[in-house]
Amino acid sequence: MSKALVIIPTYNEIENISKMLDTVMGLETKFDILIVDDGSPDGTAQVVREKMSEFDGRIHLEERSGKLGLGTAYIHGFHWALARKYEFIFEMDCDFSHDPMDLYRLLEACMTGADVAIGSRYATGVNVVNWPMSRVLLSYFASVYVRFVTGMPVQDATAGFICYKRAVLESFNFSKIQFAGYAFQIEMKFKSWRKGMTLVEVPVIFTDRTEGESKMSGGIIKEAIFGVVKLKLRSFFTKE
Repeated sequence: MSKALVIIPTYNEIENISKMLDTVMGLETKFDILIVDDGSPDGTAQVVREKMSEFDGRIHLEERSGKLGLGTAYIHGFHWALARKYEFIFEMDCDFSHDPMDLYRLLEACMTGADVAIGSRYATGVNVVNWPMSRVLLSYFASVYVRFVTGMPVQDATAGFICYKRAVLESFNFSKIQFAGYAFQIEMKFKSWRKGMTLVEVPVIFTDRTEGESKMSGGIIKEAIFGVVKLKLRSFFTKE
C-alpha cells in the first residue's frame, strides 16, 4: 500500500495518547503517525517518545513551543508529510471522538476516486453520541450555514476527520491559509472544492471524548461564523 500518515495534534492528552497510539499501531493496515504536540505540560510528548521505540519508526513527534492553533499544527504536519513522500495524509483527533477503525473507510474512499474523504457526522442524518443537544444543534446548523453562504455541497463542513490525497495538499499555498482554529477545517474543504477536487463524505459516528478536556471555546466559534463570510468574499477575487 502507498504510504499513509495520520496527523494528530495534541495538547494535554495524557489520558488518551498511549491508547490511541496502541490502537492505530494495532490496525491491520500500516498507518504511520505524526504527533504535533503544542508544549503539553501534562507529559503527552514524553509518552509519545516512549512509544516511538516500540513501533519500528512508525510513530513520529514534532514538538512546538506552545498553543499555536489547530490549523497551524496541521499545516506543520502537512509540510512534514509532503517532504517525506506520503501519498495519503489524514487528520484525526486524539480523544477517540474519531474511531480509528474508520481510517480504513476514508482510505478506501481516496483509493477509489475521492481527492478528499471526509468523515461526516451529518451525511446520513445526525450521527453524534454523548453531545448535549445544544452542541449538536450548534454544530449541525453551523454546517447548514456554511453550505448556505459558500454553496459548497458538504453536509459536515466543520468535520476534522479527513483523508487528503497528496496532490491536494501539494496544490495549496499554505501561507495563504487565513484561519488557525476550527474555521481552518472549513477553509481547507472550501478551497479544495474551489480547486475542482472531488470531496466525498464517508458517514461516521462521532463519539464525544470521555477523557481529557475539550478545546472548544467561544473564540473558536466566532472565528468560524465570521470566517465563512470572509472566505466567500475573498473567493470573488482570488483562488487562493
